[in-house]
Amino acid sequence: MDLDTLVVDDKKNVVILGGSYGGLSTAHYLLKHAIPKLPDSESYRVVLISTTSQTMCRPAVPRALISDAMFPQEKLFVSIKEAFSQYTPGSFVFKQGTATALDHGSRTVSVLPVKTSDSNSAELTIVYHALVIATGASTPSPLLGFTHDETSLKSSWRSFREALPKAKHIVIAGGGASGVEVAGELGEHLNGRAGWMSPTLSSPTVEITLLSGSSRILSYLRPAIAQTAETYLAKVGVRTVHGTRVVTVVPAEAGIEDVTANATLTLDNGEILHADLYIPATGALPNASFVPKALLYEDGRVNADTTTLRVVEAGERVYAIGDVSAAARPAIHNIISMVPVLCANIKRDLLLAAGQSVQMAGEHRLFREDTRETQLVPIGKSKGVGAAMGFRLPSLLVWLIKGRDYWLWTTRNLWSGKQWKKEL
Repeated sequence: MDLDTLVVDDKKNVVILGGSYGGLSTAHYLLKHAIPKLPDSESYRVVLISTTSQTMCRPAVPRALISDAMFPQEKLFVSIKEAFSQYTPGSFVFKQGTATALDHGSRTVSVLPVKTSDSNSAELTIVYHALVIATGASTPSPLLGFTHDETSLKSSWRSFREALPKAKHIVIAGGGASGVEVAGELGEHLNGRAGWMSPTLSSPTVEITLLSGSSRILSYLRPAIAQTAETYLAKVGVRTVHGTRVVTVVPAEAGIEDVTANATLTLDNGEILHADLYIPATGALPNASFVPKALLYEDGRVNADTTTLRVVEAGERVYAIGDVSAAARPAIHNIISMVPVLCANIKRDLLLAAGQSVQMAGEHRLFREDTRETQLVPIGKSKGVGAAMGFRLPSLLVWLIKGRDYWLWTTRNLWSGKQWKKEL
């Protein structure tokens, strides 16, 4: 179906912006358990808009960026269109494009499609009956996620890999999970690992410096776990520096527009570092530039209700999920917990809009974030630290659950929709 059709026909569009964990899961769940239960279900259509034509196991990036041999590429990158080919033609539409504006007064979203040989790239305005904002967040470094699309990401990886063998000093800014994981993967790949009796790798082949802007790394985990992580990093030749941030980068495009540029970094303590490769891993920024500021939380995320996941100020049937939403801490386990709640509330709201009674539509579902200490951080291919539901996990268990393949074992059912076979 051509995207132009969305503008002129009379179907009710349930528009989902974003093609990763939140967006794809929501689309599958609605197509399986919500749309078929609506009166005149054929009058509805799920429309998924994503800047990329493929989805990806994003947590695997710290290892995947080193070589294509690290993971089976057909499992790491999956075609969104193929993942939804199972549904009745016309019930689902996928188009690659970027949301440029949201007008919640007229209930429209503007989309700039990706130009292809058989379509134009003129911006379109789509009227939505319901809208789910699941556009995620972007990292400063194009190595660590979809800052543009899969073509751009793979191009950045190729350039980085070509420069990697010549690097003598790599600087990674950011003491969160991404920075620690990238440092650990590069450290083990380039330097190997010290013996079990050696606290540090005495003569690493490549000097790797991890800059932590706070007093310790991994702020979501207790200090004792963070200290263990730092010990594991030292064993692969990574030097951790605390309480230090990058003030200026010369050239300015190093690490962002040019992933291979030599960089001179000035730190806030006056120290100057010279890096052959510089990777900024200082956190992700929500992809919400198209959303009116009145609908944003103070940190730039969409101001969604923490229990119903509705964007109340945007009017009826507007929702947000995932890293772009302020409803919970950005984390995959939170997204997975949100999906059934979100979709139940969407179904309820669609039933009410179709004229069903409140009694028939049912009660609101409420999301309750599990705020217990939960985060798993692999450090190289054999070590890791973390906690789940408040319990500290041994390194072996972190490796078993996440460190073997960075959650790749979980994504097949998510992307295919089998994860949501049953209504939860």
